[in-house]
Amino acid sequence: MAEAQNIPVGSTTAGQIAVAAESTVATRMSAPPSFDVADFPVPHGREEEWRFTPLERLRGLHDGTATATGEGVKVAVDAPEGVTVETVGRDDPRIGKAGTPVDRVAAQAYSSFEQASVVTVPKETVLTEPIRIAVHGEGGVAYGHQVIELGAFAEAVVVIDHTGDAVLAANADFLLGDGAKLTVVSVQDWDEKAVHAAQHNALVGRDASFKSVVVTFGGDLVRLHPRVRYAGTGGEAELFGLYFTDAGQHQEHRLLVDHNTPHCRSNVAYKGALQGDDAHAVWIGDVLIEAKAEGTDTYEMNRNLVLTDGARVDSVPNLEIETGEIVGAGHASATGRFDDEQLFYLMARGIPEHEARRLVVRGFFAELVQQIGVPDIEERLIAKIEEELEASVA
Repeated sequence: MAEAQNIPVGSTTAGQIAVAAESTVATRMSAPPSFDVADFPVPHGREEEWRFTPLERLRGLHDGTATATGEGVKVAVDAPEGVTVETVGRDDPRIGKAGTPVDRVAAQAYSSFEQASVVTVPKETVLTEPIRIAVHGEGGVAYGHQVIELGAFAEAVVVIDHTGDAVLAANADFLLGDGAKLTVVSVQDWDEKAVHAAQHNALVGRDASFKSVVVTFGGDLVRLHPRVRYAGTGGEAELFGLYFTDAGQHQEHRLLVDHNTPHCRSNVAYKGALQGDDAHAVWIGDVLIEAKAEGTDTYEMNRNLVLTDGARVDSVPNLEIETGEIVGAGHASATGRFDDEQLFYLMARGIPEHEARRLVVRGFFAELVQQIGVPDIEERLIAKIEEELEASVA
């Protein structure tokens, strides 16, 4: 377990952490970002960014052998009045504006999609209902690209719901104008054989606020790569995530917050529960504070609850600081087994063991569930957690 670290303004410790992190932070070890798949060698599993991923379970997404089929996925967008939904070609200037692929799968997705979906919320528009994007797998291989753009001072909530069975590689771009507020809830509720690899790129405008909530349950292998950078001062990013990894599943979340602009903030909090043989969760949290990003305030945290024997967690928080003129920076990671004392406390008061376990796990996830802000998704999530716990008891 890594202890939490907090770095106050002007601390000399900041320079020491920067030197120690130089050899471990993925931003300094991976290939330069590129839209061209040829710029990334085929991974063999020994590379830093691939060493936790079972490449053979990517079903060819990493080496170019996965060929798109017509029955890959179906995408449906349900948007409130005033929102523009377009299907555009590869030459649309909004595509790729938020970020560049950072690994071979993301570059393969960018090189392979034919049309992209663009959802635009006009400036100063405040939506009272969420935009819902349903991505349903039809059993084939697919590559996709999604763009969400908010004009200045617009506010919106977007729910991207992944269901069904597919082998999918995709990129998503989130463009926030000055003063805009965007919440994106990405739900991975795939069937048990699905494979999903995706890069999420957010470009946060001046004084804009971006919240990402990633919820991962289903799939054989899910590998998500949320990334944030800033287009102006005063931007704020919150990256929340929760995952329940069951027997045989591989769920991997690799994050990067690039503080490339002065006086911006970020907060990262991910929690996971694991149960069953060969359940494997990976969390990599990278925060880079560039030399020009004075006044940065950032913190990242990962917590994991191991419910049974046979499960494995790899949790790696990285913090790279290139300036000492910051408000604060810190990170923490902890992985532990189910707390027998909490269980005993509840059972001693007449609560059956299976109900006590449910209460402890629900409490573990409660603060992140509340961040979703969409009642039907929150209820579905709680029901899914209880379904997973019931399966472990049966």
